[in-house]
Amino acid sequence: MQLNLGFGTGFQKVNIPNENIQDILLANAINHELVGPKEVERALAFPIASRRLRDIVKPGEKITVITSDITRPLPTWEILPCVLDELYAAGIKKQDIVLVFALGSHRRQSEEEKKHLAGIRAWNEICCVDSDQDDCIHLGVTRKGTPVDITRIVANADRKICIGNIEFHYFAGYSGGVKAMFPGVSTNNAIQCNHKLMISEDACTGKIDGNPLRDDIEEAGKIAGVDFIVNVILDEQKRIVKAVAGDPVKAHREGCRYLDRMYKKELKKRADIVIVSQGGAPKDLNLYQTQKALDNAKHAVRKGGIIILIGSCKEGMGNKVFEEWMINSESPQSIIDRIGNDFKLGGHKAAAIAMVLKKAEIYLVSDMPDALVKSIFLTPMPSAQMALDKAFEKLGRNASVVVMPYGGSVLPYVNSKNNETK
Repeated sequence: MQLNLGFGTGFQKVNIPNENIQDILLANAINHELVGPKEVERALAFPIASRRLRDIVKPGEKITVITSDITRPLPTWEILPCVLDELYAAGIKKQDIVLVFALGSHRRQSEEEKKHLAGIRAWNEICCVDSDQDDCIHLGVTRKGTPVDITRIVANADRKICIGNIEFHYFAGYSGGVKAMFPGVSTNNAIQCNHKLMISEDACTGKIDGNPLRDDIEEAGKIAGVDFIVNVILDEQKRIVKAVAGDPVKAHREGCRYLDRMYKKELKKRADIVIVSQGGAPKDLNLYQTQKALDNAKHAVRKGGIIILIGSCKEGMGNKVFEEWMINSESPQSIIDRIGNDFKLGGHKAAAIAMVLKKAEIYLVSDMPDALVKSIFLTPMPSAQMALDKAFEKLGRNASVVVMPYGGSVLPYVNSKNNETK
């Protein structure tokens, strides 16, 4: 069987013998009644555990709408017009609305990138700015000691609305909810304080209740004062197929349940070889983002197996601390030891990759230089096909293969009743 796997704005082709294919992990079949902006309009008309947005905001109030940056697949340009119509219906003036792109620890965006994300209508109607780590207001501290430092233009707003997409997250459980506010528009120090909680076993993919890191995020969201969320779930073609709006926690949980129905995939056993792609741009812009697909793939591969990670990574590593930790470490184990003694934002990604390397070998198909790939304990491959051929050479022609064309979205799991090597 020949498959096309997303790679930047193009594809990597791979031909897999049918007899080797154990599973191709795609979304579960669900009948979506509405898609795109129509689904967003429905969610706004019927918010969860909340009044309509138009009944919350008042004329004269300053409104900030927080949304994702260029590294996320969120189609803000489809969602924002629906939100603006709701605000205008309440008598809010255009000059009182600001769209803030949540950069977190990511790079600043170009004007063209911001214009693309906002969409022409919003770009022409309202102010659109990046969050600014150097201009924040301290609003408080969570019970776990995390400072809630929020970009000034957001902190000073009368109403704060978070837009996001919900997908599995390797230590927050799920993305979305108040995560756009915190850590989205916060500081590196605050992000680092929150993210160090990832060393807990309960801070993992698909877990939200009892996840200390998610609990910390949501406490920070309460301190910062999130009034309303609009979250969407995307299919493999990046179409909006479900939207939830309303209460920052209750609406988010409803979205998480829907995501589980779509993207949780049970495996009878773990495979010898897992081929995984982020699905292409923008999710594979750098290794820092592509790692998310790798972390989902680890649940599908057996110990001693091979993961073939496909991602352009045309911008390289994507984070200086991440790069330093990967390049200057003696071994994957030394990275794991280091994160336990000296947690640093960026280093946490290196530790996550190191944990996968303890279980499986990683072949990387990317646009990164081979020497760089080798220096970070991965095996560079010029194409997905050559990577698969090499994997068969090492593990045998009968090796089983699981394919994850949209690895950042799908969460594989093996039923605990199945007695097999983890």
